Amino acid sequence: MSTTENTGRTVVGNISLSLDGRVNGPGGEYDMGWIVPYAVSDTARDHMVRVTGAATTALLGRKNYEGFGGFWPAVADDESADPRDRTFSRWLNGVQKVVLSHGPTPSAWANTRSVDEDAAEVVRGLRKEEGADIVVLASGSVLRALLAADELDRLSITLCPRIVGGGARLFEDGLPGTAWTLRDMATSADGAICLLYDRVRD
Repeated sequence: MSTTENTGRTVVGNISLSLDGRVNGPGGEYDMGWIVPYAVSDTARDHMVRVTGAATTALLGRKNYEGFGGFWPAVADDESADPRDRTFSRWLNGVQKVVLSHGPTPSAWANTRSVDEDAAEVVRGLRKEEGADIVVLASGSVLRALLAADELDRLSITLCPRIVGGGARLFEDGLPGTAWTLRDMATSADGAICLLYDRVRD
């Protein structure tokens, strides 16, 4: 058996999850404040830079794009910011950003294009283009669609030591059974675990 053998580029899904498998809390899709303390640890920051550093494309849902775009562009030049956050911001500012949206998406952020297509079809098209890794950033609905189509090669999960008791799950019933192998793991001082899994393909 081999890992990540889909033709072309490696597609990496990056997400934070609670112990009960949630991507957000019972308050809805914006109930994500419980993730923040674990996202700013040294371990999580190092992990994010490692996961994104090899990528030349970021794939986002529209809401995540708007959230990222409202915060990250200015961090690159913020001398008071953590150096790893500035590195991530510079990467995000310069990388190709593909936004999955059913309507027009403001493209003031450089290197952005909006597409109104199925996530799996978009990824299949991106695999044929020149470039390195494709990272899906924190978009649970996009990741679920790619898991359903078996179009993810690598999973980056920050497992937060919280049970939030409600909210959307990443791994819903009905997803196809797949096998994964642990590529890397790091534990932060606050108890979060940064996990990196590769898809095992026959």
